[in-house]
Amino acid sequence: MDELSNGIVDRLDAASAAFLNSSGLVKASPMGMGLYRIEPVGKVGSVRTSTVQLDVRPKDRLGLSRLLFLLSYAGNQGFRNDSVAAAEDRDLWSALAESLAQLAERALGRGVLQGYLNVDESLRTVKGRIRISDQISRRPGMLVPLEVSYDEFTEDIAENRILRAALERMGKVPGVRPEVLSRLRQLKGKLDAVTHLPSGAPLPPWSPSRMNVRYQAVLRLAELILRNASAEAGEGKQQTASFVVDMAQVFEDFVGAALRGAMAAYPGELRLQYNALLSEAVDDADRLSVRPDAVHLLGGRPVVVYDAKYKAASDLGASLSADHYQMLAYCTALRVPTAWLVYAGSGEVKLRRILNTDIDVVEFPLDLSRPPSEILAAVADLARQSWGEVVRASRAGG
Repeated sequence: MDELSNGIVDRLDAASAAFLNSSGLVKASPMGMGLYRIEPVGKVGSVRTSTVQLDVRPKDRLGLSRLLFLLSYAGNQGFRNDSVAAAEDRDLWSALAESLAQLAERALGRGVLQGYLNVDESLRTVKGRIRISDQISRRPGMLVPLEVSYDEFTEDIAENRILRAALERMGKVPGVRPEVLSRLRQLKGKLDAVTHLPSGAPLPPWSPSRMNVRYQAVLRLAELILRNASAEAGEGKQQTASFVVDMAQVFEDFVGAALRGAMAAYPGELRLQYNALLSEAVDDADRLSVRPDAVHLLGGRPVVVYDAKYKAASDLGASLSADHYQMLAYCTALRVPTAWLVYAGSGEVKLRRILNTDIDVVEFPLDLSRPPSEILAAVADLARQSWGEVVRASRAGG
């Protein structure tokens, strides 16, 4: 179903209905006779069991590649347009599994990456350096064993731990095509000497470098899978898998990250999630505040404000008036003349002058169905136009 649809009615068993409700992707309400009304709740993704699969697709039928681009760019400032590739498929799980297999095969084609890992151990001989403070606190007056630290050249590094965890998780998804599942298992077998990451454990940090260039694309995808997907396949349990994301949050994060990069070309500083007071009060607890998605400051003073709205004015449930009331409050609290309302959708840039004020609200559509390079070019155009308004306002005021 589409994320903006009114839902569907279908027959479910109680266990499947409970799983759908727990997934956070949809709401399944009983109607009697084994029928349930299944309605989207503002998230997109896919959930699957051995008997049920439900997909909630982003509006405008965005494919997996575009979704992964938005997720990746928002989470990584060093992201390149080609950092995450994805095989398109009507079935999200097939696309994810095939994409992971392809990128992992490319990464491991020249062997498993090795690197230096810092190891702390108790040894009877000196290796590396002695940790004097640990030696004194743990073994006062003893010469052996010694508390030492050394660097070991090994396969058991963060990059391989992340890749192994993603391969394991995708290998538990029910219904993955046998030939793809076989490839995932073979790839995971190359990493059997690598430490297993328990489900829910924080991902170990890694940094892009010349040494891990061939791993970077698969690591971007692996991190997205581990952060957004879950899969269980245990004895006595139903095999289940979930990939659920909040598109409104994804869009907000993407616009903030892309706009921060674009506005770096101009004087001043862009701040995300900027807090500002809206009202005065004797008691601090009674003061109202606003928090626009992004504010650009010049000399420490706000000069332009931005807010990202995933739902465009034409979307079901969107409120154009409410959005403009909010932008009016931002401009008033920050004392800036122009606010930029960034919608996810197609259309033309539209300026609305608010009656009886000197405030303009500019509706700026961002078409997510376009190629990534064009989406980023549109954000750069947003930065250029908004900075141009700041310059014009400054000249008019001067």
